[in-house]
Amino acid sequence: MNNILVLGGTGFVGRHVCEKIQREGWCSTVPTRRALNAAAVQHLPCLTVIEADVHDEASLRRLLPGHDAVVNLVAILHGNEASFERAHVTLPTTLARACHATGVRRLVHLSALGVALDSPSMYQRSKARGEEALRSAGLELSILRPSVIFGAGDRFLNLFAQLQAVFPVVPLAASGARFQPVWVEDVASAVIACLRDSGLPMSSVGQTFDCAGPEVLTLAELVRIAGEFGSRARPVLPLPTALGQLQARLMELMPGEPLMSRDNLAAMQVDNVANGQWPGLSSLGITPASVRAVAPTYLGQRGGRSHLDGFRRGLRR
Repeated sequence: MNNILVLGGTGFVGRHVCEKIQREGWCSTVPTRRALNAAAVQHLPCLTVIEADVHDEASLRRLLPGHDAVVNLVAILHGNEASFERAHVTLPTTLARACHATGVRRLVHLSALGVALDSPSMYQRSKARGEEALRSAGLELSILRPSVIFGAGDRFLNLFAQLQAVFPVVPLAASGARFQPVWVEDVASAVIACLRDSGLPMSSVGQTFDCAGPEVLTLAELVRIAGEFGSRARPVLPLPTALGQLQARLMELMPGEPLMSRDNLAAMQVDNVANGQWPGLSSLGITPASVRAVAPTYLGQRGGRSHLDGFRRGLRR
């Protein structure tokens, strides 16, 4: 590997992937609609930012030549059926066609743990359809399926820590939902291991890997951990299903990205944990870090834009 095209390289996971690509001595290209969005990775010496629309097939065909592999990290957490379809199904399908047209065959694709065609969640159904589209394309494909991802700058534990800094109690829908949270550094390392594809018990080509941490925790337990290592720990008030749906509906009406949507609740009806069907991070030579080991290194730190800004604006209205 010498040159890697990273779709979604300006996002939370993408920044870590680009940094690790740099450490490998490889170069990367990060397309983005606006170069300003790539401020977090532009300092990397062997990284090129190109303004382009990755959803446009002609743009992809111009971007791909000269690259040895593609990493697709593009995903959205909130939206309607059409927006999920565009990001998680249409884009992978378009990317596969562009790869065939330009002769770039190696692809590492970030999916999600628990995806299924019959999932109650639009997000998870669309992710499953995207996987199917790529598997049928005949590329040298590796699929990574992470559980919820945490780490410095995340919109997960940071959000719960900030909620507990503002409110005396945390009303929580789906409090018993189970996750196997994985550190963003471990997910990025998994991408690199697949690209390197050497020294592993088996080739990563044609494989799907579950990216899960060492602990299974409920949502309520994760909220308590965020409070413990963040500003302060508040009591968690589990909400019944009807009230949880109402809470999510109200949050969807707030400006900006919702803190929780009804589709998020639908996804949490199914445990977000590894079931042993696919090899895990250990097959990629990675020993995953736990939430309790990593969270104290970044929760409660000052600085950065609060994930509650949009929520506060909604309350003021």
